[in-house]
Amino acid sequence: MILSNQRKTLAPVSLQVMIVIAIAIAAGRIACVTSPEGDTAFLSANDRSRWCTIASLVEDGTYAIDRQVAIANPIHRNRRPWGTIDKVRHTGADGKLHYYSSKPPLFPTMIAGVYKVMHLSTGMTMTAQPIYVPRMILAIVNLPILALFLVCTTFVIGRVCQTTEGKALAVAFTCFGTMMLPFTVSLNNHLPAAAAMAVAAAFYVYVADRIAGIERGDSLTVNPGAWLVIGLAAGFAAANELPALSMTAFWFVLCAWLDRRSIVPFVGGLTLVAIAFFGTNWIAHQSFRPPYAHRGVGETIAVLDPTAKQADLPQANSALAGQVKSALLANRLIEDDAVFTIYPSDEAKRYVVRANDDLFALIPTGEGWRLAKWDDWYEYPGSYWQDGNRRGVDLGEPSRVKYFLNMTVGHYGLFSLTPIWLLLPIGFFISLRMGPDDYRRMSAAILLATLVCAAFYISRPMIDRNYGGVSTCFRWMLWFSPLWLMMIAPVLDDWSESPWLRRVAIGLLALSAISMSTALSSPWQSPWLYRFWQFLGWIDA
Repeated sequence: MILSNQRKTLAPVSLQVMIVIAIAIAAGRIACVTSPEGDTAFLSANDRSRWCTIASLVEDGTYAIDRQVAIANPIHRNRRPWGTIDKVRHTGADGKLHYYSSKPPLFPTMIAGVYKVMHLSTGMTMTAQPIYVPRMILAIVNLPILALFLVCTTFVIGRVCQTTEGKALAVAFTCFGTMMLPFTVSLNNHLPAAAAMAVAAAFYVYVADRIAGIERGDSLTVNPGAWLVIGLAAGFAAANELPALSMTAFWFVLCAWLDRRSIVPFVGGLTLVAIAFFGTNWIAHQSFRPPYAHRGVGETIAVLDPTAKQADLPQANSALAGQVKSALLANRLIEDDAVFTIYPSDEAKRYVVRANDDLFALIPTGEGWRLAKWDDWYEYPGSYWQDGNRRGVDLGEPSRVKYFLNMTVGHYGLFSLTPIWLLLPIGFFISLRMGPDDYRRMSAAILLATLVCAAFYISRPMIDRNYGGVSTCFRWMLWFSPLWLMMIAPVLDDWSESPWLRRVAIGLLALSAISMSTALSSPWQSPWLYRFWQFLGWIDA
């Protein structure tokens, strides 16, 4: 009996110790994070894109990042330490063409608020101190977000697991078995999305417990603020990971199923996030669509010269060029004295019409030419994203079957790189059959969201089937981490009572921790398995 009491006393302490160690590991990596060249704390084009926006907002008062991407290394003048391929170009509010980050601006705008306070307090700027200022911001922002992810996921695990050993195993999986630690050392959207999803899950389980208590006759109440938090968290997860919108919709249904009075506060929280997301996007780009959604041509302005020979280059067809200019003038889209040029687009069978800094598209239709508004923000001189410039995994995987295999059990595999997820089928089987109704409904929602998102990524066009680019895992589904951990917690609870199965669980954790540790230097590197396959000659280097 004394031993049992000691175990119950020590268990919460051991869980806290694991959480603290995980945060300490992340803090240590942040304290020494440096680019490979040693001149910034930026690890890839992905995080540089966001850092550029943050620096520009505070130092220049604009979302345009022209100054940042042009900064040269003082010693190696050809190096651009702020340069990024994750940028777009379009006409700004001043009528001139500018470069912008291709990332949704909401999260960088929030981080810019942190940087602004730091700048006013210390006088330091990221441009002058591109190593220490970003490190401080990462510590201030990412460590609390990581803590939120760990604490909220642990809270749910505490509600699911019935045994001390099972709970300890589940928390160890949470702290060291996923790729959340590597992504804490870099500015990215995956960590906040996962943390937000953990918050939504924790508050849902908390409210479900209280409602169950009320139904049993306990004197409990449900604060409407809890529904508001779930709406905020679910919305913020979707704002950082658009496919997470599927789970956001499920959270709405789950909450409404528990209590119809949740609808108004949940929608209220969701609306606040939507206003912030679309508002910052409009301020930054004068468009409600995020930058990555601008990859083609816009609405038709006019149909021109149905008798023209389409084999003729339009810039050599003075009659067609005259019609183009007349149509643009008639629609008041250009000034009379605009400098007017037509030249081939990077895309086949498309031409660019440029009038000063205004761009339009000219496309042969078979019956003439269609003049349309320009909406391809990824086409600009030197753009990495045009055909012929992309390399490696960014070329896209032609075979959907091969893509599915590599994203599950191959070189970017969810199961091959993070073997703890091998327990998911068992976890879903248990969770869908056992426990209270609200838990089973939540488990079904998580399973459906998982299948929907996996199908979404497999169905994408070839250019988007790139495994998330150069990153240490299939990062696009990282936001599922807290939800999947909830699903495998019952398995760990059962297995903890069997010495043999407990060793299997620990072995899966060890293998997952090995993959995690290989990425602690930077999440923006190819998975160790991908690099090993390159060494074997199975993948072209």
